[in-house]
Amino acid sequence: MNETPSDSSQPTESSVPIDAPLPERIAQAVARFGEAAFTQRAIGLLEGRNEGEDVLLYVGGRHAQGLLDGAPALYWPELWGARALLHVWDDSAEAAVVRGVDNRAWRVREMCLKVCAERGIGDESLLKRRTTDENPRVRAAAARALAAIGTAESEEPLRRMLRDPDKDVRRAAGESLKELAARLE
Repeated sequence: MNETPSDSSQPTESSVPIDAPLPERIAQAVARFGEAAFTQRAIGLLEGRNEGEDVLLYVGGRHAQGLLDGAPALYWPELWGARALLHVWDDSAEAAVVRGVDNRAWRVREMCLKVCAERGIGDESLLKRRTTDENPRVRAAAARALAAIGTAESEEPLRRMLRDPDKDVRRAAGESLKELAARLE
């Protein structure tokens, strides 16, 4: 009987449905790991830890397979960890998300701001600082997060954003001002 030695550099088959939509992949990850444990793994990714190939595939899908096949990781695992927190949550994630608002990668900053808006978390002064971020998508996400958690002190930075050179930022600021006013009534 001839046995071929296994080559550990070859990709392994995974039961993760990498082509399924993200909500479906997240639901399957929660079924496999439990919501609390999977949330902790998402936090780990956001904080730059290796949480294993399957976790990466659940949160990143086919794109994560590309990383596992050798593409540079850059900021993608951190981004996917933050994005997973839009779908699963535990209050223990708040500190990591707030720290992520200052991540060097604009996509991670933007996603963490989206999580802040969705979960109603964040530090108002930090969010106000992001209204002048170099990236317009981050500025727009900061406006939306301020609408979710800001106080009357958030009105002035949002009003300044109405003059932003980027029309999407101006639009986000206008919508955010209305939402903030309605929330503060």
